[in-house]
Amino acid sequence: IPAACIDATIVTEDEHFYTNPGVDARGVARAFWINLRGGDVLAGGSTITQQVVRNLLIGEEERAGRTLRRKLREVILAYRLTRTSSKDDILALYLNQTYYGNLAYGIDAASRSIFNKPVSALGLAECALLAGLPQAPSLYDPLTDPLAASARQAVVIGLLETKGIISAEQAQAARVEPLAFAGERYTIEAPHFVSMAYDEAAEILPAEVMQRGGLTIRTTLDLDWQHTAEATITRQLERLNTPDLASPPRNANNAALAALDPHTGQVLALVGSANYNDPAISGAINMALSSRQPGSALKPFTYALALDPTRPGPWTAGTMILDVRTAFVTREGFSYVPVNYDLQEHGPVLVRQALASSYTVPAVVALDHVGLPRLLDLLARLGITTLRDADALGLSLTLGGGDIRLLELTAAYAALANGGTMIHPQIILDIAGEDGAVLYHRESGRGGQEIDPRVAWLITDILSDNTARAPAFSTHSILQIGRPAAVKTGTTTDYRDNWTVGYTPDLVVGVWVGNADNAPMVNISGVSGAGPIWHDFMRLVLRGTPERAFMQPAGLEQAEICALSGMLPSPACPQTRYEWFIQGTAPTEPDTIFHIAGGRLVLDLPPQAHAWARSQNLPLLADLPDVAGGTASGLRLLAPDDATVYRMASTLPASAQRIRFEAAGPADLRVVSFVLNGTTLGTVSAPPYSTWWALAPGEYSLYAAGILSSGQTVRTPGVSFRVEPPG
Repeated sequence: IPAACIDATIVTEDEHFYTNPGVDARGVARAFWINLRGGDVLAGGSTITQQVVRNLLIGEEERAGRTLRRKLREVILAYRLTRTSSKDDILALYLNQTYYGNLAYGIDAASRSIFNKPVSALGLAECALLAGLPQAPSLYDPLTDPLAASARQAVVIGLLETKGIISAEQAQAARVEPLAFAGERYTIEAPHFVSMAYDEAAEILPAEVMQRGGLTIRTTLDLDWQHTAEATITRQLERLNTPDLASPPRNANNAALAALDPHTGQVLALVGSANYNDPAISGAINMALSSRQPGSALKPFTYALALDPTRPGPWTAGTMILDVRTAFVTREGFSYVPVNYDLQEHGPVLVRQALASSYTVPAVVALDHVGLPRLLDLLARLGITTLRDADALGLSLTLGGGDIRLLELTAAYAALANGGTMIHPQIILDIAGEDGAVLYHRESGRGGQEIDPRVAWLITDILSDNTARAPAFSTHSILQIGRPAAVKTGTTTDYRDNWTVGYTPDLVVGVWVGNADNAPMVNISGVSGAGPIWHDFMRLVLRGTPERAFMQPAGLEQAEICALSGMLPSPACPQTRYEWFIQGTAPTEPDTIFHIAGGRLVLDLPPQAHAWARSQNLPLLADLPDVAGGTASGLRLLAPDDATVYRMASTLPASAQRIRFEAAGPADLRVVSFVLNGTTLGTVSAPPYSTWWALAPGEYSLYAAGILSSGQTVRTPGVSFRVEPPG
C-alpha cells in the first residue's frame, strides 16, 4: 500500500493514530457528553482502532445497537487491541476490511473497482480520493457523483498539505490531476445497475445484515431490455465515430440510457456508460446519475406551468408568442438575448409549435411569464434534486442552464406520461434473507399528483404532434417510432451534451450522449446523437406489444382558432385550425392581427415584430400611408437593449463605432424623436423609425417620443446603457 494512501487515511480518519492508545480521549469525552444529553448515541469520535474493533470484534447483534454499553465495550477493546497488536497490523486490518463503496471491501478492492488497477499502482491524487470514501461511500462515490468525490478529495489533499505531509506544489498538482475511472474487468451483468441496487440495499438494511450476506435481492431489471439498450448504444456510437465522405468522426464516446415504467417507477433498463471497463471513456462513471446540462429538455415543464388553469391568466396551446429578438435583464443587471438553435426568428408562433419545434425565445418568454421559483419548485416536486442553488440560475434554466441527472429527468417525464403523478425510480422489489423471509418489500414508486392531468395531456399531445414539430425536425424524423409517442430532445450550445427523452403510455426512456470528461462533440444535436438510440430501443423493446393511444382526461374541448393569432377566426383571417383547450380557457375574442386595408390583406403586429415582418416582406398596417387606428400596442423602443454594456475598440476610428436606435408603433404613428440624456437627437417621420448614434464613453438613458395622427403624444419607457472606453 503506497505511503500516500496510508498518510491520506490517517490524516483523514485518525491523525493521532500512531500515538494514541487506541482511543481519542477528547473525542470520546465529547461524544459521551453529547450522547448523555441526547439520551442515545448521537456522536461517534471513533479512531481507526475503534473502527477495526467495531467491524471485527463486536458481534453483529450488538453492533447494530447504538447504545452506551456498546460504545464503552468498543473503547475498552480498542485499548486492549493496541496493547496486543502493532499499529501497522491494526492499520493493515483497517485498510483491508473497510467498505469503500461499489461492492469493494478493502483499499485494494476499491482501487480495482474504481481505477481498474492494484493499490500499489496508485498515486497521490488517487490515494486522496480513496481515503475520503469510508466516511460516506455512497455520498462521495466518484462513479455516481464525480463532483462530490472531487470536493471530498480536495479536503483530504488540504489536510495533507496543512499537516506538512506534502508540499503546496504537490497539493496543487494532485488537485488538477485528471483521473480515469474504470472498474476491474470481471463478469457482471448491468454493472452500474447492480451497484445502485447494492447501495440502495445498504441504505435499507443494517450494515451487519449486508456484511453477513446470503440475501436474495429481487430487482426491477429486465435483462433482455438491458442487453438491447447496451447493443443499441454500441451501434450508434460506432456510427457516430466512423468517418465517411460526408462527415468526420463526431467525438461522441459515451452514452447512457434509463427506461422506466411511468406508472410504477420500476427501472426496466439502465446503462450508465458505453463500456464499464474502458478507462479511456471513464466507463466506470455512472452517467445516468451524473449531473449534466439538459439543453432544451426542461422546456415541457416550463410550458406546463404556463398552461396551469389554476393560475391567473393561464396560457393555452393556442396562445401566440412572438419569436423575435427579445432582450431580458438578468438579476445581475445585464442584458440577456436568447437565440434560436437555427439562428432564425419565426415571428408569431403558437405555444404548440413553439414547444414542439423547441424554439428558444418563446421558452424564455414562458419562463419569464411563470417565474423561475415556480419552475424550480415544480422540478423539485417531480424528483429533480440537483437544482438547489437558485441564486446561480436564471432564465436560461429552461434552455438547460442547470445540471440534471438522466435518471431523475426520465422520472420527471414519467409524470407527463401517467397524467401528472410524481414517480420515484424503483430498483429493488424485495429482499429476502437466507431463510427466505422477506426483509423488505416496496409496494409502489408512485408519489403525489403534481401536474393537472389535463395539462399533462396537452403537453403530451404537443410533444407527439409530428406536424407541429415539422418546421424544426421535418415530417420524417427519427423521433417517430410507428406508434403514439411523445418526445423531446435537448442539445447544449457547445455540443457537450445531447439528450432525447420520450414516452408511450407505458414506457418512458431517456438517453444521454456525450463524454464523461465533458469534452465537446462535433456538431451533434439531440436528434442526431441521442435520438437514434431512443428510437431504436423503443421500437425493439415494444415490438409485438399492442399499440396504445394516450388517454385523454375529462375537461378538455376543441375550438376553431385563427392559425396565426390563436384568437377566434375573423372574416380577414386567411387560415384556421382546431386546437384543444382546457374547459374555460378557449379564446372569446376575434382575431385582431389580420386586416383588409387598401384592398389587400395586412398584418397589425406588435411593434417588436415589425422588423421581423419587414425582413419577411410581409405587409404591415403600420407601414401603410394615411391609415389611422390599429390594435397593436403603443410606441416601443426596439434598440438598444436595456442594461447593455458597449466597449469601444481601440483599433477603429471613433466615428466608425455606432449603434442603432430604433422604435416602432401603431399604424397612425407619424413622427418619432429619440431623447438621449435629456437631449433630442432628431426626428424620424417614416418607418422604420431609426437613427444611428456614434459611441462615446459614459452612462446613458434613452427614450423615444412619438406623435400620432390624432396629435396625441406617446413615449416609451426609458432604457439605460453604458459605453466603456477602449480597454
